[in-house]
Amino acid sequence: MIVWTILLLLFVYFTALFFLAQKLHNNSIVDMAWGLGFVIVAVTGYLLMPEKTMAATFVLLLVTIWGLRLFFHLAKRNIGKPEDYRYVNMRKRWGNHFAKLKAYLNVFVLQGVLLSIVALPIFFVTTGSEKAFHWWNWLGVIVWLVGFGFETIGDYQLTVFKRQAEKGELLTTGLWSLTRHPNYFGEALSWWGIFLISLNEMRNFWGIIGPIVITLLLLFVSGVPLLEKKNKEKPGYRSYAKQTPKFVPFIGKKGL
Repeated sequence: MIVWTILLLLFVYFTALFFLAQKLHNNSIVDMAWGLGFVIVAVTGYLLMPEKTMAATFVLLLVTIWGLRLFFHLAKRNIGKPEDYRYVNMRKRWGNHFAKLKAYLNVFVLQGVLLSIVALPIFFVTTGSEKAFHWWNWLGVIVWLVGFGFETIGDYQLTVFKRQAEKGELLTTGLWSLTRHPNYFGEALSWWGIFLISLNEMRNFWGIIGPIVITLLLLFVSGVPLLEKKNKEKPGYRSYAKQTPKFVPFIGKKGL
């Protein structure tokens, strides 16, 4: 019942976003909606739980903080701006034939499906009843805090840098000296933390699919590859890449 209610809400949420995007002629608003989608999952699941558990309470709190922070960060950056170039390119590829249907399926429905998969730890912890909170659950809180710190501070440092930098300049200080993508690394690590917090009974181990999927998406699909492609022609980027890990600080692979 809990799972189906959440999935129905997500369907309504992304469908409503689709209609709003068509009115605004801007499919990139779906990026801002990503964080809020997880808040919907966490809040709905928690409210429908017959008995609240400590693990579910932590997941609710941390996912809500993470999702709202991401929403406001992207909203501040994107509201009033033109549609992101990725979605502009999609429109060009689709042409006019069934363009809106393609946008609905390939952008909004797909985002909803991916969000549901990444949110698996939330589904599991809010449909469970185990009240125990183990040492690895506390470890998950620490992992989440480290990840959230990397993501938040990395985004802040980049925002400040962009205000002052000349076009083509590279940010290579702060967390950006430890990894070329501290915000994406932090996002992935946060979800590994949520998984560990949710792991208060054995069946919840299947929730590991969530952090695996978000890590793979960031590393190979929508995060790192796009920025690497965009930045690699900038002066000094090849030298920076030779000295700085691509994703995991200190021990990650260096180079392009």
